[in-house]
Amino acid sequence: MQVFVFDLLPYRVHLDDLVNGKALPYPLGKAHFDPKEAVKTYDEHLEAWVELDRLGYDGVGFNEHHTSPYGLMNSPNLMAAAAARLTKKLKLLIYGNLIPLHEPLRLAEELAMIDCLSNGRLISGVARGIPREYQVHNVPLSQSRARFEEAYEIITRAWTEDVFSYEGRFWSYKNVSLWPRPVQQPHPPVWTPITTSKESIEWAARNNVPITPGETRGSGGIQQDIIRYYAKCLAKAGHRITPKHLSIAGNAYIADSRAQAVKEAGPYFLYFNRTLFSHGNFTETAMQKQAGYLSDSSLDYIRPENLRAAQRNREDFRNMTLDDVARRAEEDFAWGTPEEVRDRLIAAADRAGADVIHLRINTGAMPHEIFMRQIRLFAEKVLPALQAHQVTRVPAAEEVEA
Repeated sequence: MQVFVFDLLPYRVHLDDLVNGKALPYPLGKAHFDPKEAVKTYDEHLEAWVELDRLGYDGVGFNEHHTSPYGLMNSPNLMAAAAARLTKKLKLLIYGNLIPLHEPLRLAEELAMIDCLSNGRLISGVARGIPREYQVHNVPLSQSRARFEEAYEIITRAWTEDVFSYEGRFWSYKNVSLWPRPVQQPHPPVWTPITTSKESIEWAARNNVPITPGETRGSGGIQQDIIRYYAKCLAKAGHRITPKHLSIAGNAYIADSRAQAVKEAGPYFLYFNRTLFSHGNFTETAMQKQAGYLSDSSLDYIRPENLRAAQRNREDFRNMTLDDVARRAEEDFAWGTPEEVRDRLIAAADRAGADVIHLRINTGAMPHEIFMRQIRLFAEKVLPALQAHQVTRVPAAEEVEA
């Protein structure tokens, strides 16, 4: 099993004191931004990625967000390029470029450059992005799906065809031959995260693209619904699901006990959920349907008992308490002693049938010294067991086949 660390790169200063009611002000003006703190934020995370490489982690994950302290990776490609020159073996997972929002030929060029800079270590994640990003870039949410699929076709054709032309709804090109080309042929691996949307699952299956299916919960929940539907769609497209098709996210924190982990990591998890997660954004699926981002049938495959969680109400995040965090830690977080962390993560990977785990260690702008201590502790006490573990089956897919 491969182990990545997924790093949101949040602004290092906590801004709880700015919360008005239950929300951080949006837009958040320049008076609240300190460039010296941004410099420190980038320096600290680059140092952490070098340490991940030295300690033998398999990869690091970057993502893209805009106009928020939630994450300072407006361009994940810039961060991946920097990491490419500072690391030797670490895979660079851009998870992902928000391809509906950007000029796709430029993305194809930049990603090919990163693959060359890293000597073939790029994993090119593609995503649609959250509603806030469309507001920022003045792109209608109703165009998200069509722009995503068109951009993906352009990027992959630019990578693989000698000379290509394309006449599309949003972008058109004539007689383009890409320079440089990716090191990995026919192109770098492409992955995509799935929150809930049925259409995204169907697209991934048609294109045989590996997915990260929803949030990891102790009982499986929506994640199991996504995997079942994905397996069914893969089979319809002539593919068979394997653990290589799946990766999962997992919260991890090592302490003397689970209660101690909640005490130490809980406040940062709360800050992420209550203050950062929905900053300037609406998470509710009902509102996303009204805006045309989701279709009326996007959740049709989800079992009735999981529909409440699929609604993704902002108040569920903004009203979270430390008691809620403690309950989650008891149910499914890989928080606690090294043995508890190891066993929880292996159980989650086996339950999902996933070959890759994305660790979320520093959620909520955790202080740098704690983050560094955690990645070192994890590398010493947990990482070898996870990397030695082999996931050989996808249980939810077997239920579909039966």
